Amino acid sequence: MTSSYIFLTPPGATNATADETRTIRDGFTFLGLLFPWIWLLAHRLWLHAAAAFALQTIGGALMDEPGLWPAGVAIMLGVNMIVGLEGQNWRIRDLAAKGWNENALIAADKLDIAEQIYFSDGPAAADHDDTVVPDWQNKPGANSSRGQATSLGLFGFDGGR
Repeated sequence: MTSSYIFLTPPGATNATADETRTIRDGFTFLGLLFPWIWLLAHRLWLHAAAAFALQTIGGALMDEPGLWPAGVAIMLGVNMIVGLEGQNWRIRDLAAKGWNENALIAADKLDIAEQIYFSDGPAAADHDDTVVPDWQNKPGANSSRGQATSLGLFGFDGGR
């Protein structure tokens, strides 16, 4: 399954090495869903962790009160879902606030593939471009006066003439 990886470089670094660059997978975090405030503490998101802990404490207290059990469960599940869905984004924003630069966004199946793409010599590969560009204007029938059928033949299209 393809994931997006965001590469962040430290403030003021022009050519960051692999040790200096931080890579964060953009997407859902399962550990953030299961253990929200612990996951936030592990990633040094102190205020987010305090807010998640406070909300989960309130949710737990509501669950003990008669008739307020559904509200407590909703608060606790809501906190878990928000951290699971937005936790990685909070990490990226926290680093950006500290001056880190979002250098690249790479979609790859695994982290090591994304790192190989990021740390490879990109401009050198672009110099040897053997791509064949199709000549769309010389296709037979492109200048005919009849419209061409599109969308499985449901609609005619006259090509803007």
